Amino acid sequence: MELVVAVIAFAGAILAAITTGVLVGRIREESSGWLVAWAITTVAVCLGLGAIAIGTLLGFGPLTFRVFQIGGALLAPLWLAGGLIQLLAESRSARLAGWLLAGGLSFVGVVIMTLDPVQSGFNKTLPIAADKWDIPPEWLLRGVHVLALAILFVALIVALIRMRSGDDYDADNMNATVVLAPIGMAAIGSQLFLVQGIFVAALLAAIPGGVWYAVNRPLAPYDDEEEPAPQQQGPPSGPMPVQPQQPVWQEQSLGRRVAGMPPPQPQPMASPMSGPMSAPMGGPMGGPMGGPPMPTTGPQPAVPPAPRSGLGDLVAEYRAGEQQGGGFDYASRMQPPPPQQQPPQPPLPPDFGAPATGTFMAADAFNPQAPEYAMPVPPPTASTEFQMPNTGVLYPGQVQAAQSMAAAQVPAPTTATGSVRPSPNIYGMLTVFTLMDGAGEAFDRLAEDTVEQVLRNEPDTLLFVCHGVKSAPLQRLVYELYRDQTAFHDHQRQAHMERFATERQPLVLATNVIELTVNAAKVVPLPTTFRI
Repeated sequence: MELVVAVIAFAGAILAAITTGVLVGRIREESSGWLVAWAITTVAVCLGLGAIAIGTLLGFGPLTFRVFQIGGALLAPLWLAGGLIQLLAESRSARLAGWLLAGGLSFVGVVIMTLDPVQSGFNKTLPIAADKWDIPPEWLLRGVHVLALAILFVALIVALIRMRSGDDYDADNMNATVVLAPIGMAAIGSQLFLVQGIFVAALLAAIPGGVWYAVNRPLAPYDDEEEPAPQQQGPPSGPMPVQPQQPVWQEQSLGRRVAGMPPPQPQPMASPMSGPMSAPMGGPMGGPMGGPPMPTTGPQPAVPPAPRSGLGDLVAEYRAGEQQGGGFDYASRMQPPPPQQQPPQPPLPPDFGAPATGTFMAADAFNPQAPEYAMPVPPPTASTEFQMPNTGVLYPGQVQAAQSMAAAQVPAPTTATGSVRPSPNIYGMLTVFTLMDGAGEAFDRLAEDTVEQVLRNEPDTLLFVCHGVKSAPLQRLVYELYRDQTAFHDHQRQAHMERFATERQPLVLATNVIELTVNAAKVVPLPTTFRI
């Protein structure tokens, strides 16, 4: 039996030494309190199991007994419980209390168990602590064991409760606690009660195995983005992700349509004061709020299609020229298209020199000039066909008058000549906040107040957006674009930004900052909600 105990203890000591090396490597990369506490645990287990292996082979003595008791009976269960405190505690005061408790008991226990005399009468059998120690070391060990049992039990309950309503981090903490807490309680029970040495050695050897599992298993956040996404069979059930727009020649060669998706249909352009309405507004030419279809009078100007870039045709001709050996004037194909003729416009209505009160008055024949009170009518959009409340009531002549006024005010379509490449001085930044559990609403309110102050007081802040992530409820992303570095430094010195940085501290678990370079951009004001 002593040989079996020695083999188990020797194997457990080797496993504890390897686990200690793994923990030291992790500590160099990530300095966490629970890693340090469990490293002390594995070192203590290695010393205790080594003393058991030597004692069962060569015979125990005062030195091997003290090493076994200090390492395997005192330090191992105490620092295993201290590591769970560091893992599950959310406040710094709780972590500090765990360090002070474990460190103080370790120092006092090592001093007492080193200086207190030990009774003689050893052999190759694992000795019982109560038969060899005097009263102070014996009751010190009992107190440490009872305290460690209570901490392990409470840690197990807390981890299970948090896992029910927590995130992936709480699930990871629960997995580690569910493995380590029962092993620690069983190891303590084997030393409190009179059990055979083979069970004591086996349970002590299980502690570094549990620590190995808790440290080396994948932890959140999981790297799902590195795995290839499974191919979708059949037509998609939800909204398809937005694909970046590709040139015509790339669409023809790559085949960007997904199986089961209908080809993209061109969307007709809505002409002023008429045209197809959106889906919630009813069928074609439907009235407001699902009313009857409204008749249209007068010719409707045809909107010319958008000019093609000619890049696809140029590539096709270039490839055909290489095969046939013919020559093409490629430079002429890259010239901009000729300006298209403007569609015929209806005759302009007569000017009325009076405010738009609904009363028509004749124009001044002796002094024809621009109306003094008239203001330019904004061009109509596809979503607001009628410049009136959506009550469902239409007055006679309203559609014809609105069409004539809109035709006079809508400018002729022009070809965009600007560039989407922004200034190289623009400074951008993306900040990813990982929030504490239950802090989402408070952070959103703080971010909303901050954005409102940025909108009022910072003209050089081009973009300041805060949004959440549907797949990660505890994450918030903040996009920031500034005119230059000076605008960014001025933004950081604002009082509302100092308040945002101060009040978000108890709400944020982790922060990642990424600097951006803007290659192309289109920024427009976003629609906002109405406040009473």
